[in-house]
Amino acid sequence: MLGKAKEWIEKTLKHLEHEYAKLQLGRANPVMVEWIMVEQYGSLQKIQNMAAVSNMDSQTLMIKPWDRSVIHAIAKAITESGLWLNPQTMADSIIIKVPPLTEERRKEVAKVAKKMSEDAKVWIRNARSESLKAIKNAEDKKEISEDMRKDMENDLQKLIDEANKKVEDHLKHKEADIMKI
Repeated sequence: MLGKAKEWIEKTLKHLEHEYAKLQLGRANPVMVEWIMVEQYGSLQKIQNMAAVSNMDSQTLMIKPWDRSVIHAIAKAITESGLWLNPQTMADSIIIKVPPLTEERRKEVAKVAKKMSEDAKVWIRNARSESLKAIKNAEDKKEISEDMRKDMENDLQKLIDEANKKVEDHLKHKEADIMKI
């Protein structure tokens, strides 16, 4: 019962780290654009499934589609993604210069990071809720004793507290990274 909660929490923390990597911090990072969906041949595809995304330098990304006919669709999707990026199309690739962040934009990105951490905490609370239900059901079915239920609930709470502390630590580090000039 606790194993499922641990698995759920690990997935939540990995997802949070992945979401944080998408945030634009004034440095080029392929993860920023790889998740963007682009219409290709009547279906939606992530950029990472249709092109190679790499860093040219710390401020510049290069996207080389495997099919040159989708260059403009990729550029349009990036422009409409809300990342405030301005892709430049070349003959066979797309260049994106990542602008340095203004103080106002840094504050906005920090708010987004805080919302991401709050979402992660909601998922952790959901994991706790599901696990508590499973523990209570096991006690009701006489699979475990009342003492075992209390021990499992205490272990679960320790696990949840550790996970919430990790989320808070991730947020502190990310906010420091965002506000660093």
